[in-house]
Amino acid sequence: MSAEQVSSLCEQLVKAVTVIMDPASTQRYRLEALKFCEEFKEKCPICVPCGLKLAEKTQTAIVRHFGLQILEHVVKFRWNSMPRLEKVYLKNNVMGLISNGTQNILEEESHIKDVLSRIVVEMIKREWPQHWPDMLKELDTLSKQGETQTELVMFILLRLAEDVVTFQTLPTQRRRDIQQTLTQNMEKIFSFLLTTLQQNVNKYRRMVGAPQERDALTTPQTDLAQEPKAQANCRVGIAALNTLAGYIDWVAMSHITADNCKLLEMLCLLLNEPELQVGAAECLLIAVSRKGKLEDRKPLMVLFGDVAMHYILSAAQTADGEGLVEKHYVFLKRLCQVLCALGSQLCALVGSDSDVDTPANLGKYLDSFLAFTTHPSQFLRSSTQITWGALFRHEILSRDPLLLAMIPKYLRASMTNLVKVGFPSKTDSPSCEYSRFDFDSDEDFNAFFNSFRAQQGEVMRMACRLDPRTGFQMAGEWLKYQLAAPVDIGPMNSKTGEGLCSIFSPSFVQWDAMTFFSESVISQMFRTLDKEEIPVNDGIELLQLVLNFETKDPLILSCVLTNVSALFPFVTYRPEYLPQVLSKLFTAVTFEVIEESKAPRTRAVKNVRRHACSSIIKMCRDYPQLVLPNFEMLYNHVKQLLSNELLLTQMEKCALMEALVLISNQFKDYQRQKVFLEELMSPVANLWLSEEMQRVLSDPEAFISYVGADNKIADPVLEDPSGLNRSRISFCVYTILGVVKRARWPTTLEEAKAGGFVIGCMPSGNPIYRNPCTEQVLKLLDNLLALIRTHNNLYMPEMVAKLGETFAKALDMLEVEKNAILGLPQPLLELYDSPVYKTILERMQGFFCTLYDNCFHILGNAGPSMQQDFYTVDGLASQFLNSAFVNLNNIPDYRLRPMLRVFVKPLVLSCPSEHYETLLCPMLGPLFTYLHMRLSQKWQVISQRSILCEEDTADDNPESQEMLEEQLVRLLTREVMDLITVCCVSKKGAAEHNSSAVADGDDDEMMSTDVTPPSSAELTELGKCLMKQEDVCTALLITAYRSLSWKDTLSCQRTTTQLCWPLLKQVLTGNLLPDAVTWFFTGVLKGLQTHGQHDGCMAALVHLAFQIYEALRPRYAELKAVMEQIPEIQKESLEQFDSKLLNPTLLKVADKRRKDNFKRLIAGCIGKPLGEQFRKEVHIRNLPSLFKKVKPSLETDVLENNEDGEGLTALFEP
Repeated sequence: MSAEQVSSLCEQLVKAVTVIMDPASTQRYRLEALKFCEEFKEKCPICVPCGLKLAEKTQTAIVRHFGLQILEHVVKFRWNSMPRLEKVYLKNNVMGLISNGTQNILEEESHIKDVLSRIVVEMIKREWPQHWPDMLKELDTLSKQGETQTELVMFILLRLAEDVVTFQTLPTQRRRDIQQTLTQNMEKIFSFLLTTLQQNVNKYRRMVGAPQERDALTTPQTDLAQEPKAQANCRVGIAALNTLAGYIDWVAMSHITADNCKLLEMLCLLLNEPELQVGAAECLLIAVSRKGKLEDRKPLMVLFGDVAMHYILSAAQTADGEGLVEKHYVFLKRLCQVLCALGSQLCALVGSDSDVDTPANLGKYLDSFLAFTTHPSQFLRSSTQITWGALFRHEILSRDPLLLAMIPKYLRASMTNLVKVGFPSKTDSPSCEYSRFDFDSDEDFNAFFNSFRAQQGEVMRMACRLDPRTGFQMAGEWLKYQLAAPVDIGPMNSKTGEGLCSIFSPSFVQWDAMTFFSESVISQMFRTLDKEEIPVNDGIELLQLVLNFETKDPLILSCVLTNVSALFPFVTYRPEYLPQVLSKLFTAVTFEVIEESKAPRTRAVKNVRRHACSSIIKMCRDYPQLVLPNFEMLYNHVKQLLSNELLLTQMEKCALMEALVLISNQFKDYQRQKVFLEELMSPVANLWLSEEMQRVLSDPEAFISYVGADNKIADPVLEDPSGLNRSRISFCVYTILGVVKRARWPTTLEEAKAGGFVIGCMPSGNPIYRNPCTEQVLKLLDNLLALIRTHNNLYMPEMVAKLGETFAKALDMLEVEKNAILGLPQPLLELYDSPVYKTILERMQGFFCTLYDNCFHILGNAGPSMQQDFYTVDGLASQFLNSAFVNLNNIPDYRLRPMLRVFVKPLVLSCPSEHYETLLCPMLGPLFTYLHMRLSQKWQVISQRSILCEEDTADDNPESQEMLEEQLVRLLTREVMDLITVCCVSKKGAAEHNSSAVADGDDDEMMSTDVTPPSSAELTELGKCLMKQEDVCTALLITAYRSLSWKDTLSCQRTTTQLCWPLLKQVLTGNLLPDAVTWFFTGVLKGLQTHGQHDGCMAALVHLAFQIYEALRPRYAELKAVMEQIPEIQKESLEQFDSKLLNPTLLKVADKRRKDNFKRLIAGCIGKPLGEQFRKEVHIRNLPSLFKKVKPSLETDVLENNEDGEGLTALFEP
């Protein structure tokens, strides 16, 4: 290799790099240059000399960076094949570059420093400590040359810790060697880091004047010649802090607390050094957040000492005193986190066995913590909440007088913090300026604030548990103040009406905050104080003030109603106030801003009315005994409201009827309640069973015409000729639902018997109850099923064609539903100011959607409500198959989902086992067979779509529509798999599964890595019953195993852990065909290919594949043939694994080891994340072992270390 060769190659490379980096280059040139460079790195034998030549100081930064990249490539990919002398040559040259091959610390580009430190770390990972024992000495020597070299040494040490400990990017043995050697040398490394930090900080301070002699945040006065020197020392100081941050997290606590906590003391000092404070706070935060043995964490309490507290507080005051500067704000956030972590350590240590007393400076700490809770930044305020909660909950600290004295101050701060101000787009509060740093949009801030407020509610309740009276007193004062304050609607008028609040009005945000505060505080007071201690007179006085307060503003009235509900428990002490409360609520039920207005009601108005209805229901649900004496008054009031068909919406009417039904449950007399329910439902029964209604409900065409969906409408906002017809149908369905949901027999058996609700006993001895509403509801059932059938048939193409021009999309989803599924936030203001349905099309969509859901809610509630009277209805299964399950092919996913969730699932959960054969199996069999077919087709379309992104369909199916469809298929899949699990797997697993109801966007609960299936996952009686029928059994197994490779991670993980094995185990005893066995096994491997990149899924699928292989390989040699097709499988390892599996006399290795071996075998089919799929593999060889193997402890390791069982014979050798 001649020097000319190197020079000419380097010239070509410089040209190529220039072309690549020049923005004016054409695409073709750039690609050619890139290809030339990549081929050079891969193939050229003289990379090292070329790289070194390009890395010389005389070249431009871009070229030097490329030269260093070549050297890094050589170390990463060619090291194993390089001769030893070449390695030494490269190592010496790289160390030479650090010594004198870079520009001065202040001039050198950061990317050059970065790549240079990376090269050294790559060599360390391959050679240290066995072949390069003096590495640390060499770094120490380099650092003595000056600031430039010291900074690079810091970068090397930090990168090494990150690669080895944080990211663990090397093979296990190498990682262990390096980490153990680091740990052995940690004392030297730590003292080196600390000395470097101290020396450089001292030099820097000497040059700029110590902060005591200057205002900490003004630019220090240094003479100009000293300026660069000071800056260099400062740079090294920052690098040392960053490197410390990489080590503090994992080294033994003794290093952090050595020398009387010298490190912590230095870090506290540096908090007042503007250039270094953020790095120091970062280190302090990591140190204070350490977990581990309490004994080791005790020294951290030194931070509650006078000196540390003084530094922390003065740093916070100085940083805050300058107003909003981004750098200082970042520092404040770190400091706030430090105080939070300190609070956590305090809670962990005080009262534990490590005999730590409450620190003397607790008061000082709490004051400084409160300062963050009262800071204008909403983000800082919210950061403190969890720690306040921990302090108020703490067994010992919560009794401390200092903390108790903080409660009024904390509550006072909460009164301010609950006020929703600080939107980034506004300027009406000091918080706005900070929010612009923390939030991208108002929606973003809104979402944050709502969860912050909920968190505050929790903490306030904890505080009030310790001091209930103070909270109540403050709530009372604030409520009185708010009732007397004049209304200020602010600059924005509400669209609901002139002079009314919008959600941003100053008055409303105050009312809203006050209401939340009083609700949290009063409910806690009733839970905490004994009955005789409750301040009844004060409560009743507040209640009277609220009842006498009149307002025409819907937003404020909504707050008033919440306050009525919050204060209602006082009425239990003074029942004479009940009529007043009822009359207040009933007035609000018919609330209008402008009486007799024809314009559609806005959401704010609807919310008030709905709020009043739900308050009445809540009152009747929670205090039925209290309301019972006033039943007649309540009943007359409701009758009066119901007599005017237009006064209330259907939902409001039904809410009031539900309240009556709840009270009627207190009659505890079957006959009396039955008569009452008959009377209540007679208008519904007359309407529902009339000839006209029967015709309309059973004929899709008549139905479309009756509800007005076949019209063309000129004025889609005001004109709605068939509105009344629709409301009649809704009224009937709502009422049936309300009665089925609320009518119940008494909870105690004695009362139920006395009232005539018990009609016998089951063979098991359980009583058989009868529901007073049964007779009424069952006679309406036929028409309800007819309506469901008709509704399903509306989706037939010939029926959709009959919809009028205005209503062509009447059966589509509402925009709100679409946005919820796509996870799009609602624009804030629209929520309250817009009409609930803007056009008649939206109103029609809302009607169809609610009607469909409610019909299924009735069927879902019918089982628990009417029990055996419902399950024994003649031919119920075939009635369901002929109504709910007709025309499923045309029913869209968004309608099928609620049907499964609100009808089929509750029916399955509540159905007694004696009706499995007659009701559930005949119904679920065809349903599961159909669902399997439907989902398979849907997923096939999706996977084909991702293979060929067809250009031609782009226009009629835009991306957002595709995304919506895909997300709906995902949600439907989850719903189906959940239903199968509920049907088939034992209730123990199902119960905990049901409680976490699947929200629409719950991808966030991404992959817990807990994988071993619950050992209790056995098949239920129903599961066994379904699996007896061959076609259903096949459908269930195929759906479960095929779903593993559908692209929905959540569904895959749940199915793998809960469903697949119990289903397969059920058929293992039978004669499975070899093809079926290989299909199941391949299904799991395909799942691994699709979902292998997600740890949780991967672990669950590997476990399942292992279970199948272990259980079935002895009977089916075909499984081995499947294994042999796995890419990159090592045949001899497979033979070994197989022979052990087939020979039970060989000692079984521990389960975990066998599973690990199996996982290595199938590694070739485990999918990787996209970012890793085309990455070039880096191979780092193991070096000779550093440590002698310790003799294994007998119990475990002998069995594990020796897979062939020779270990046992070794034990017995003389």
